[in-house]
Amino acid sequence: MTNNDILKRLRFTFDFSDQEMISIFDQADYKVTRSLVTDWLKAEDHEEYKDIHDDQLATFLNGLINKNRGKKEGVQPTAEKVLENNEILKKLKIALSLKTEDIVDIFNLAEKPISPHEITAFLRNPKQKQYRPFQEQYLRNFLNGLQIKYRKK
Repeated sequence: MTNNDILKRLRFTFDFSDQEMISIFDQADYKVTRSLVTDWLKAEDHEEYKDIHDDQLATFLNGLINKNRGKKEGVQPTAEKVLENNEILKKLKIALSLKTEDIVDIFNLAEKPISPHEITAFLRNPKQKQYRPFQEQYLRNFLNGLQIKYRKK
């Protein structure tokens, strides 16, 4: 999955308008224009399509955390230069105030059962022995489950 795919899926899941997308970036003290946001959301074969880089997607997720949970006092967290799928899961978990059981339920909605132990392995520090990488198919299934749970009917 590309970062653009992830951004498109989150926009669709939560039905964000262009202005809301801009506002989420603004929550993380990052200024974007409407045209840049729409270029990120275009089809890959469109001539105005632009890639959203890891640090920009991380900034969007940080902004989503600030939007949903409130902005912390003081210096804001810096966006990661390289964004792994495990970090995307962690940021969405924080932004949506999800517990491990909630994540298990989201995977069940996508008809891809997963154990709580697997979830905690994905959320661990990469230096720990029990750490597991959150592979593409898991991220895809998680985003599908989010869509089932949060998409307005």
